[in-house]
Amino acid sequence: MTARGIGMTWERAAEAHLQASGLCTLARNFTCRLGELDLVMAERDSTVFVEVRFRRDAVHGDGAASVGAAKRTKLLRAAQVWLLAHPHRAAQPCRFDVIGCSGTPQQPVFDWIRNAFETC
Repeated sequence: MTARGIGMTWERAAEAHLQASGLCTLARNFTCRLGELDLVMAERDSTVFVEVRFRRDAVHGDGAASVGAAKRTKLLRAAQVWLLAHPHRAAQPCRFDVIGCSGTPQQPVFDWIRNAFETC
């Protein structure tokens, strides 16, 4: 399986996990010239931008640890573009979550970090 295929598999698994926890999907794989958002979801009146990270092993840290400053900047910029296209969501609270994935798609393990980083 290609890296992209693996990523899509884990994004679908993470999305199902988040939906089971009460979030609703607004968008998948939103892409603009400034970056990409894996998932955009709603939790009550909040917009949640979700970065899905999979690591085959934890030698270089878990998936959540791989979201550094440069990636956070790209996520923020992509989220700003998404909010410009959805102004009714822009007035509501938003946050950035990271969901680290491990295990297998058949037996996934998720490390869901809500409000994983501040934007200001």
